[in-house]
Amino acid sequence: MSHIRVRVVALAALLAPLAACSPGAGSGTAAEDAEGGGTSAAEDRPAKVTVTPKGNGVRAGGTVEVTARGGRITSVAVTDDEGRTLAGQIAADGLRWVSKRKAAPGTSYTVTARTTTKAGTKSTVTSVFATAEADKVNKVDWRPGTKATVGIAQPISLVFDNPVTDKAAVERQLRLTTSNATEGSWAWLEDWSGRDRIDWRPREYWKPGTKVSLRAELNGTDSGDGGWFVRDYSTAFTIGESQIVKVDLDRKQLTLERAGRAVRTIPVSGGTPGGDKRSWRGTAVLIAKEGTINMNSETVGLGDAYDKMVDNSMRLTWSGMYAHAAQWNTRWFGKANKSSGCIGMSDTNAAWLYAQVRPGDPFEVKGEDTKGVVAPGNGFGDWNVPWAAWRAKSALR
Repeated sequence: MSHIRVRVVALAALLAPLAACSPGAGSGTAAEDAEGGGTSAAEDRPAKVTVTPKGNGVRAGGTVEVTARGGRITSVAVTDDEGRTLAGQIAADGLRWVSKRKAAPGTSYTVTARTTTKAGTKSTVTSVFATAEADKVNKVDWRPGTKATVGIAQPISLVFDNPVTDKAAVERQLRLTTSNATEGSWAWLEDWSGRDRIDWRPREYWKPGTKVSLRAELNGTDSGDGGWFVRDYSTAFTIGESQIVKVDLDRKQLTLERAGRAVRTIPVSGGTPGGDKRSWRGTAVLIAKEGTINMNSETVGLGDAYDKMVDNSMRLTWSGMYAHAAQWNTRWFGKANKSSGCIGMSDTNAAWLYAQVRPGDPFEVKGEDTKGVVAPGNGFGDWNVPWAAWRAKSALR
């Protein structure tokens, strides 16, 4: 009997490898799958896609994320109820997509994600979410306006309705480009109005002909205690020819220089020495050409000193310093500073200068007896801050 057992065992041993290579029920498919020659049931199924966030009342300010298991992401579109999109990027392995922009408050979004498996199974997943309304909205007033041609000292300036406590978050969303890689920096200031403000200025005056564009991608950004931004802002402008107005209050004269050459020198009368009627010194940038306006001394804290219509008014500071026609001071032009702080000149000279200058032109004012240097927030006194100190005012340094 033992001999028979040996033969049976031996036969079983011989048959075993044959069975392993024989096409039994289902075994051929498994073998082909192991060698990559077939498709498993798992690969036939669509990829599993997860979208976050989802639902209603989602807190704004977060990114949108799409992940996939069992397949690769081929495209993602995130569109709000006004047709605007949140761009994003698919990871190198195809398993994750994250939006570059943040979800804005009070907005509904539709997320459409497309995937494909190794076996070529394609699928589309749609998900919807809505963000909660903002408790407070922060708005922006900016200069210069789009398509403007401005002078070589014009900064880009954004003034905010509400305080900006997260300055770094806001500054990161500001995309400024120039046609010639101009060196410059953002700086946070207090505007004359008391509001938060951020300006960008070059290290030196702009090169004429430079084209500048700003995209303030603020929609969905939380400014901190001041609330949320609910839109983007943009502007594009060009730098005009090089013009500098040089004002010497000691000599009582003003000279317009164009491309480094004096065009005309005219006699002026500046602010009266020894008190509150003195002029400011330093670099003031022409804010606006306001034409004929009413000037009332009560608006600048000088009591009832004057109340009159003034022609060819060129605003230099928010505190009320102008260059303008001042026919009532004719006898002092070129001889004495007798104004209430402005730079006055004859009607003819004021009309000529008014026609020559443009917003953004620098007025470089010097004089021994003045109120002090124009502050950065008083108009565009940015150029009175040394470059290193200016750069240090960025929230990202």
